[in-house]
Amino acid sequence: MYLYNSLSHKKELFVPNHPDIVKMYTCGPTVYHYAHIGNLRSYIMEDVLEKALRYLGYNVKRVMNITDVGHLASDADTGEDKMLKGAKRENKTVMDIAKFYTDAFFADCAKLNIKTPDVVEPATNCIDEYIHMVETLLQKEYAYFAGGNVYFDTSKLEKYNVFFDHKEEDLEVGVREGVEEDSNKRNKNDFVLWFTKSKFEDQALKWDSPWGVGYPGWHIECSCISMKHLGEDMDIHCGGIDNAFPHHTNEIAQSEAYLGHKWCNYWFHVHHLNTEGGKMSKSKGEFLTVSLLEEKGYDPLVYRLFCLQSHYRRNLVFSWENLENAKVTYEKLIAKIATLEEGGEVESEAFAALKQRFETALNGDLNTSLAITAVYDVLKAKTNDATKLAALNDFDYVLGLDLLKAAKRLSEAQPKDEVDPEIDALVAARTAAKKEKNWAEADRIRDELKARGIEIIDTPQGTKWKRV
Repeated sequence: MYLYNSLSHKKELFVPNHPDIVKMYTCGPTVYHYAHIGNLRSYIMEDVLEKALRYLGYNVKRVMNITDVGHLASDADTGEDKMLKGAKRENKTVMDIAKFYTDAFFADCAKLNIKTPDVVEPATNCIDEYIHMVETLLQKEYAYFAGGNVYFDTSKLEKYNVFFDHKEEDLEVGVREGVEEDSNKRNKNDFVLWFTKSKFEDQALKWDSPWGVGYPGWHIECSCISMKHLGEDMDIHCGGIDNAFPHHTNEIAQSEAYLGHKWCNYWFHVHHLNTEGGKMSKSKGEFLTVSLLEEKGYDPLVYRLFCLQSHYRRNLVFSWENLENAKVTYEKLIAKIATLEEGGEVESEAFAALKQRFETALNGDLNTSLAITAVYDVLKAKTNDATKLAALNDFDYVLGLDLLKAAKRLSEAQPKDEVDPEIDALVAARTAAKKEKNWAEADRIRDELKARGIEIIDTPQGTKWKRV
């Protein structure tokens, strides 16, 4: 399997650190509000990656954090804590907000067929781990105490900005406009490991530490949670492309300074879901949720298909017209699958050939668009229905589109056609005319049936009809 590694900027053959396990980490949600569909695009593609690895024979352990403390309104460690902001908005406690929106997040994931990771760890569970890491970084002189906070000293690194080849002087403070420089920092790229009450008196969640009562910085939680459950090395770290800097950059800095060796081999970044006006974000008010899609009559799996039709490393433009096109595509696909009949033996050679095409798509940097094409290849294949159904069921483990379930629901919802000898005779006559290449007669019979409200459905197993 080849994956694009954001760290090396090239596709690389995937080779796990350990033969018996793939260690995978996903940056989880900050649970102060509902996830919008832009957030969920990343989780869909990360879900496909995990399932693809399992499908290809790897044993995977996937860990995800839940940010319920410490993520400030700016990634530059300034501004109001997002969790506190959510609590004030709804007049609830921070932990009440965290539980409500954690449950809402996983409810949305279930609708999108996103598997819950093997380990889900809230940030508030790991305070001791954060304190231990900060103490170690201070001892190693990678960190310093100033103005009531503990900062990571990026000047101690040979290279800090590992994802992009920017010159240090070109990096603006916090990569956000309107961010005031923290005068406690020795270097403008330094970041906070631990905040104390000296800076944020209104912080709702605080813990005792060697540096005073306070709480952890956002970046440190992913480092400690991953090490707690995956050990001192990791195969794949996932997240949205906007997390590459500063969040993932800071994770690498503190983790490798703490460990003294390379931490993660492959970085998997999913690109943005944009509207026609630019990147989708909650701050812009473009708050498109799974619930809103449902209110407008869209099955959440239509949105999943919409995401799978594009490569994860391409920005994807959302519009209602584009989603409607995905809906039409999904409904036509399910209707075609619904015509397949169960029963019979699977033709092993045909099945293997179809499976090979699907695996080729997955192995080519998770090319989900090509994987969808492989589904259509199944429907066009010269093999029996049993083989086609087996292949579609096999592929859907990764795709997560409920192909057979949806087709079965469609079949059960359609009224069963009654026996009508006259209609059967006309259908048989049309079939005979087509066999004799008497196209004019075949078209005449088809038009007569259509006038009677009968729809003709030509399938590899013969011609069927139903009343419309």
